[in-house]
Amino acid sequence: MSFKKALCAASAIALMSGSAATAESLTIAIVNNGHMINMQTVAKAYTDETGVELNWVSLEEGVLREQVTSDTATGGGQYDVINIGMQEAPIWGAAGWIEPLNFSADYDVDDILPAMRNGLSHEGTLYAAPFYGESSMVMYRKDLTDAAGVTIADNDSWDNVKAAASAIHDPDNGVYGACLRGKPGWGDNMAFITTVVNSFGGAWFDADGHPQLDSPEWNAAINFYVDLLGNYGPPGSEGNSFNEILALYNEGKCGLWIDATIAASFLEVDGVAYAQSPNAGNPVGANWLWAWAMAIPAGSPNAEAAADFIEWATSKDYVQAVGNHAEFGWGSVPTGQRASTYAIPEFQAAASFAAAELAAIESAAPGSTDLKPYVGVQFAAIPEFPEVGSAVAQEMAAALSGAKSVEDALAASQEAADAIMREAGYYE
Repeated sequence: MSFKKALCAASAIALMSGSAATAESLTIAIVNNGHMINMQTVAKAYTDETGVELNWVSLEEGVLREQVTSDTATGGGQYDVINIGMQEAPIWGAAGWIEPLNFSADYDVDDILPAMRNGLSHEGTLYAAPFYGESSMVMYRKDLTDAAGVTIADNDSWDNVKAAASAIHDPDNGVYGACLRGKPGWGDNMAFITTVVNSFGGAWFDADGHPQLDSPEWNAAINFYVDLLGNYGPPGSEGNSFNEILALYNEGKCGLWIDATIAASFLEVDGVAYAQSPNAGNPVGANWLWAWAMAIPAGSPNAEAAADFIEWATSKDYVQAVGNHAEFGWGSVPTGQRASTYAIPEFQAAASFAAAELAAIESAAPGSTDLKPYVGVQFAAIPEFPEVGSAVAQEMAAALSGAKSVEDALAASQEAADAIMREAGYYE
């Protein structure tokens, strides 16, 4: 096999057609992130209008991926709507695991940001609709950097970011210089780690699919990551991913955090500033690209009703419904999916992070390059990547915790990845 070939307001409810009434209920598997949790409240109006009961299955990121992949691949039929992302959507669409999406003209599919629309399509067909999209950026406490006399610039060097983390690190007063993902998972620690590796000039695979985890670039990147987080991060960082770090940040315990741009919607501390992701000489791939999107498993008996729900939940009017909701407001609308959101004056006034988020999304580079000969920023768009990424994630967590040296962890990673790619038939 060639590697390259493998390569709520009434206005919101008004979008729905009467076909939703053909199903009495929908079972929806979602990731337990803030915007998804908020949707459960906003969507009560959907049930009131249509009579369709919405049964929510809210799961931690890694567990969701595992359960949704297993159920969808085997045609288990447990869910009517599933949360997936850019790694899965094109591959699952091509394999016939999920249904193509065709929305009404009012939906305005061209309003979806091109990066999101392209990343969720296969050969021009949209297979998942983005509920929210994201890149990654630096979110830092400007009061702490000002007090320490340091600055963090857009696309700063990793050395300068490390110096800033050192300057604001004050564990005696409960402030850690840098909070970064360490929890093992191909979409957890490896999402962040891969962007570091990219910025050091490394890649997952060469053009023939051979893993490159024993390269000098990987070695330099992982040693830097372990040193930065080991010296200036909170204890137990090997157990932290998005939700854990968000809680730490809002408790005032993080000086800087490099993670999903969507986190900015949920930060509750004052004085947060934003900068584009740092790099070690190679800016291409230094910030990731992702969307949590909604798709319909193939063969679902409720496919028509599921499509109606997805059209509502990812529409312009859903954004208005959240913005005008008494409990949420314009600072809490799902972002990164539609261009029109960034033109709403109320959103611009409420979201100080908007310009930085959009810049990060628009600068993300998922296309293949000479250094990275595959599609994807923080993942490789091949079916085997979740298995490879999950194996390497465990080794990186072991290196971070001190259970293994970086060199031993990378050697084990290379061996595991090589075995997976050989078995898949990429090379002999």
